Amino acid sequence: MTLRTLWTLKTIMSGHSKWANIKRKKGANDRIKANVFAKMSHLITISVLEGGGIAEPENNVKLRLAIDKAKSVNMPKENIRRAIERGFGPNKMMLKEVIYEGFGPYGIFLLILSTTDSSNRTTAEIRNFLEKNSGKLGSQGSVSYLFNKCAFVSFQKSEVNEEAVFKIGEELQAFDINEDESHFFVFFPFSNFGLLKTHLNNIKYDLAEIDYLPTTPVKLDPDKEKKVLDIIEALEDLDDIQRVYSNLG
Repeated sequence: MTLRTLWTLKTIMSGHSKWANIKRKKGANDRIKANVFAKMSHLITISVLEGGGIAEPENNVKLRLAIDKAKSVNMPKENIRRAIERGFGPNKMMLKEVIYEGFGPYGIFLLILSTTDSSNRTTAEIRNFLEKNSGKLGSQGSVSYLFNKCAFVSFQKSEVNEEAVFKIGEELQAFDINEDESHFFVFFPFSNFGLLKTHLNNIKYDLAEIDYLPTTPVKLDPDKEKKVLDIIEALEDLDDIQRVYSNLG
């Protein structure tokens, strides 16, 4: 029995393989964008701020994962160091993480993760963007109940075999494991995010981060899907936006 068959019996959600493939392609595109280092810098700084000023990756799980993500886009060590320093001390940045909720075209719901030093500016920017693209900004709680917060880790098939991934999934109490041509994708409860390093046993992974999965994914025809993906990509290009989650299936 293959890994895909085994976990099809256990999964409580669907559509992850397509989602993960889109996510991976989007990550590759991000590497050539001019503002990617600024986004990574904010992600690192907010990890220190939210971690109570803890600037040691071994003692701050979110910071460690943020640094790993920054390294994956070849962010220089000096940039990483400065981003960490902006998270504590008298010269720390007044950044905060804000999750906005909104509506796109064709019945698509959006969770928009931002890091900002001015929520008023960011709110206005997101509202204007959505209204210009057949959407609108929602109130707190308007769509978040339609997403499940979880964690996500991916592995290259050239680096790890199916049996090892299945074992990691069991240890992390994963609710789904999926795959595409080159990667395995493991989805597990957010409460186990801090245990990731413990259960990896030095196995190399590509990406690990918090995720929001829709409880009821929506399928669109190719033309409508492309329009929504273009809107999400343009939204993620805004300086304050880190990630956009949707219920696109």
